[in-house]
Order: sequence, then C-alpha cells, then structure tokens
Amino acid sequence: MARMHSRKKGKSGSKKPLKKVKKVWLRYSDKEVEQLIIKLAKQGNTQSKIGIMLRDTYGVPDVKIILNKKVGDVLEEHKLKPKLPEDLVALIKKELNVMKHFEVNKKDMPAKRGLQLTESKINRLVKYYKRKGILDKSWVYDREKAKLLVS
Repeated sequence: MARMHSRKKGKSGSKKPLKKVKKVWLRYSDKEVEQLIIKLAKQGNTQSKIGIMLRDTYGVPDVKIILNKKVGDVLEEHKLKPKLPEDLVALIKKELNVMKHFEVNKKDMPAKRGLQLTESKINRLVKYYKRKGILDKSWVYDREKAKLLVS
C-alpha cells in the first residue's frame, strides 16, 4: 500500500517471530518486568521508549509474551498513562517545529504544504481517537493551545 501523501511504497523492517513462547534465556520474572516498566515510566519515558529500553538494555524481547498484556495496559493499571496518545503528541510537536520554521521563513512554500499535511494528519487522528473513546468528544485541536499541551 502506498504512503499517505507521497505515493511511495512501504518501508521494509524487521518482523516479530512467529512462535510466541517465553524464551528460556530470559532473566526477569513477570513482576520484575512490570516493575521495570513502572520505573521507566516514572522517569518520563514514552511507551515506545520503554519498549526499546527493555529490549536493548534489559534483554526483554517482547513484553506481551511475558506479561500477557501490553506496556500501555501496565501503565493504565498503575495510572501512569498520559492523557494524550503518544503518536498525537509527536505530530503536534512536528507541527510546532514546522510552524516555528515557517514564521522565520515566510516564503517557504514546501514548509507551508508540510504544515497543511501535518495538520490534516492530526485532525484525522483526533477523529479516530474520538470515535474509539480515547479522547473526549468535546476535545478540539487548536494550534495556540497545542504549545501549552506539548510543553
């Protein structure tokens, strides 16, 4: 399938193993992995960063195989989940960076187009999260308020 705005094809990447079995060489128990997730979340890391840190630093290949739940579910149980989803925050940060660049370089039309595309992605994602009940139905995206939300 093609990319959203550029008509380019998808990227290749690594695939997860087909067998979903707990590895014998794994050092950490279920409770230890859960405590690691809580510790990393309290340090201010996002869900994806927690997963990467667990994989690279602690040698935990897949949290779902060990705990039978995702990192986000563990954070939700311990009330550490952020109010806004991680991908929405990343898009808002991207739009703020492009906006800052566009204020300095008024005639940069590719930046203007990038701003429009990013805002449309944000609106599409907000619509999805409202439909799924993750965001409140009355939540509205505003560029001025976005600076306060992200910072």
